[in-house]
Amino acid sequence: MEFWLISVPLDKVSCQSVETLKRITAKTGLATSYRFHVPELKVGTLDLLLGVSDELSKLDSFTEGVMRQTSQCLGEVMDEFSGKLLEIMLVNREHKTHQKDQQSPLKSYFQTMQVDLATYVTRFQWDRAKYPNSQPLKTLTDIISKQVSQVDTELKSRRAAYNNVKASIQSLERKTEGSLQTRTLTYIVKKEDLVLNSEYLTTLLVVVSRTAYALWERTYESMSKFIVPRSSRKLVEDDDAGIFTVTLFKNAATEFKANAKKHKFTVREYNLDEAEKQKQEMVRLAVDKKELYRTFVCWLKVNFSEIFVAWIHVKVLRTFVESVLRYGLPVSFQAILLQPNKKSVKQLRQQLNSLFKHLDPAAVTSKPDVGFDIPDVTTGQQEYYSYICYPIKINLVDPS
Repeated sequence: MEFWLISVPLDKVSCQSVETLKRITAKTGLATSYRFHVPELKVGTLDLLLGVSDELSKLDSFTEGVMRQTSQCLGEVMDEFSGKLLEIMLVNREHKTHQKDQQSPLKSYFQTMQVDLATYVTRFQWDRAKYPNSQPLKTLTDIISKQVSQVDTELKSRRAAYNNVKASIQSLERKTEGSLQTRTLTYIVKKEDLVLNSEYLTTLLVVVSRTAYALWERTYESMSKFIVPRSSRKLVEDDDAGIFTVTLFKNAATEFKANAKKHKFTVREYNLDEAEKQKQEMVRLAVDKKELYRTFVCWLKVNFSEIFVAWIHVKVLRTFVESVLRYGLPVSFQAILLQPNKKSVKQLRQQLNSLFKHLDPAAVTSKPDVGFDIPDVTTGQQEYYSYICYPIKINLVDPS
């Protein structure tokens, strides 16, 4: 979704052209037009206007960049949560029932947000509480710049904190994957599988190839004189091997391990206390991530909206400053908001060039009409037209 914020002087010819534009767009469907109010702002000197114009150009790009990052981060975090919901549905065999709801909450949230943003733009009112229009243009620019910079800094900090917890969880989860030769035994072995608090006995965990199960059953009791008979029990198996327990006297553990190695059985080291600590760490990280998710998503939603509001105010400031620079004093211009029909962008641009070519005839003939149709490109430079035009693209929040 895209809007064009256009400014033309309040001279007789331009006013007639504006009325013609409204009639044409209404009749042909080239665009939808909206009234757009730019407040009275302090003009200052020419040098000040030129300086602020350059700052606003950079601030426009910076603000849009932070807004994109915030939107992208929100999409990534919410998409992760949506994926978890879908996994739960599949486990519960509710996939078909909820197939139509798979886009929630992410897709529906962004669609609703896009409608809200479009409504804000088409019904724009200058926020005098945040940005007092009695303040000089330089002060207003600095207020917005400081606000956006603070959000940018905090976004990086919060994103890093969330990703650190996420990475720690993924690291622990990876240890539960892989073969039985290497994966952690934390979630495989239970207390009841082991002989605990015995002065003389211990339980060892042995990885046995599936092709060697029979060999294990025949030989494990003979690998030491101090094996508890019939103490072996299979705990788990995968495609390649299984893990068996065996109980024996502690002083026979070294001998058993040596004989097991001769038969290509692998004795896995296991510490119950370390395993419990790992479980607790996993639980703690899961709690931390859940809390971080809740606060992070809330922060992202609030600050995306705040940055969007700031961005639109930057567009208005740019429109005001550029109008004064190009149309002169006293301040006399009118702003129009157009929402182009996607299929009629080129025709609309041609119509605008024709209607307002009197403002600067050289602008129509000196450059090809490339418009603003380069996707995902954000620069401080804008295509020059005989009239002032700033694009406002809000499709950047659409995750599809």
